[in-house]
Amino acid sequence: MPKSDASLDLSSYATVANRITLFYDRYPGGRINTDLVSRADGEVVFRASVYRDDQESQPAATGWASERIGDGEINRVACLENTETSAVGRALANLGFTASSRRPCREEMEKADRIRHRLTVARRAGLTSAELHDRANAAHDLLGLIGLAQERGMSTARTDIMRTRVATAPGLPLPRVRRLELRLRGWLRLQPL
Repeated sequence: MPKSDASLDLSSYATVANRITLFYDRYPGGRINTDLVSRADGEVVFRASVYRDDQESQPAATGWASERIGDGEINRVACLENTETSAVGRALANLGFTASSRRPCREEMEKADRIRHRLTVARRAGLTSAELHDRANAAHDLLGLIGLAQERGMSTARTDIMRTRVATAPGLPLPRVRRLELRLRGWLRLQPL
């Protein structure tokens, strides 16, 4: 499939769950270990190691994955889990478990589709990649503040509305993001710790 194909058919890609089932069918004594490598600056990185049996001291295959918190619907609520799943999918693919005729798993293709969509929106809005990067960083910071505000008592309904606005970050002007950030910081200052 060409990289520019806008009609991505995710049904032709296997899920990581399918790969895991195939792995344990073939290696019932196998194991899959995951390690959180880093969680900083809005990015999560996992490494997965796959062992065919409990006697192996070195993994038969490894896989890495990274995701940005707040990048797409899934990463807004489950970035850590999504990244771990992607690393497992890569490790299993590296061991030969593709569960379909295509090497990438469905989750990887969904990530690629999110990035492609974000770049399309940026192009339509006339943004350069640097401007898009600045907006993404500002939106990420704002999402963190929204989460903190919710922890300190702001209603879920209100924080959900804010998250929805931030989700349109490529179309949301940077000054607007900054104004929302200032208002949230002001609200947080008034809240007891």
